[in-house]
Amino acid sequence: MSVTFTEEYAVTATETTKTPADFWFDPLCPWAWMTSRWMLEVEKVRPVEVRWHVMSLAVLNEDKLDTLPEQYSTFLKEAWGPVRVVIAARELHGDEVLGKLYTALGTRYHNQGLPKTRETMVAALEEAGLPASLADYADSDTYDTELRASHKEGIDKVGQEVGTPVIAVPGSDGEQIAFFGPVVTPAPRGEEAAKLWDGTLMVASIPGFYEIKRTRTQGPIFD
Repeated sequence: MSVTFTEEYAVTATETTKTPADFWFDPLCPWAWMTSRWMLEVEKVRPVEVRWHVMSLAVLNEDKLDTLPEQYSTFLKEAWGPVRVVIAARELHGDEVLGKLYTALGTRYHNQGLPKTRETMVAALEEAGLPASLADYADSDTYDTELRASHKEGIDKVGQEVGTPVIAVPGSDGEQIAFFGPVVTPAPRGEEAAKLWDGTLMVASIPGFYEIKRTRTQGPIFD
């Protein structure tokens, strides 16, 4: 059978060869932000498609608030607003808006150091082409069931002992293998981004591999 190589076919062929990478994030986590910027770079240098998902540090730690330092407990209480806005955006406008909204929020929170106020969220929503009224969901539990389901999907892949980000990639048998991390700063660019991705796929191909870790000696370096 002969196949005419049309432009439409070329686009379809390219899309079907991309490796999916599922990425769970909380918009307030600086380390998830660093890893997400690396993944956007990976999309430029490898045939990879990032699929964004929401998880929540507030949900992850809600039963530990009494045992956490006061500063972190305060942070977790603030973390409900942004993640509720993001999950509302997904529910009302589809998965495809998550990447743009995450970038708009994260740039403001992490690179620009702006406060977690309604004004900041509205500006991010408008940049992502979304209605400002979505900011109303920051104080609403309307989509908390969906938020918890998305969070559970990601955290169940790696266990309760980790946080965000969670990345799930294809293993050697085609089944997804998920990891917390990689935790990296600054976000690698170009060939360094490609090498880290190749290494991630390599360790994912080893059935018994679980962890590589060392103590962090510096905080996140934002571009």
